[in-house]
Amino acid sequence: MGDRSVTQQAVEALERLVRDVPDFPEPGIVFKDITPLLADPAGFRVVVDALAAVGRGDDGTPVVDKVVGMEARGFMFAAPVALALGVGFVPVRKAGKLPHATHEVAYELEYGEAVLQLHQDALAPGDRVLIVDDVLATGGTAQATCELVARCGARPVAFAVLMELGFLAGRDALGDVPVTALVTAPGD
Repeated sequence: MGDRSVTQQAVEALERLVRDVPDFPEPGIVFKDITPLLADPAGFRVVVDALAAVGRGDDGTPVVDKVVGMEARGFMFAAPVALALGVGFVPVRKAGKLPHATHEVAYELEYGEAVLQLHQDALAPGDRVLIVDDVLATGGTAQATCELVARCGARPVAFAVLMELGFLAGRDALGDVPVTALVTAPGD
């Protein structure tokens, strides 16, 4: 792939391999289908490498202790990012999916409310956490995840995402947590 940066290669892979599916799951919604990206090993690898770069310092060493991913599509990226960084992966799940004592946060969805949970012992106080997901939209899920991380005494140091829907202003919900989006759909 020559001299192009990992980030540029990731952007090209996303543009080539993520397809828009109009009117899914309901009319007026354009769903971002990542399955072609997941099926392409070179594209998937470069995207994981670009997301992992967010968790590295200037010298290339990890600056995070854990990578957190949200159910369900966030798992597909957060777990390999954690492996690339040589740190642990921690899942944030929908209510009722984790078997041990949990912290939980309820948050607003477009049509109702949802609850996310994290094992109480998944993160140690002081852990530096990279949160990874596929799409940043309104920021509700991301904000709830940051709150769960904080309840464990850990610190979200960055949020890395494949795509940000800039017109929904989701990064505003994350306060001072730096957001890195490989691709951003601009505001209207």
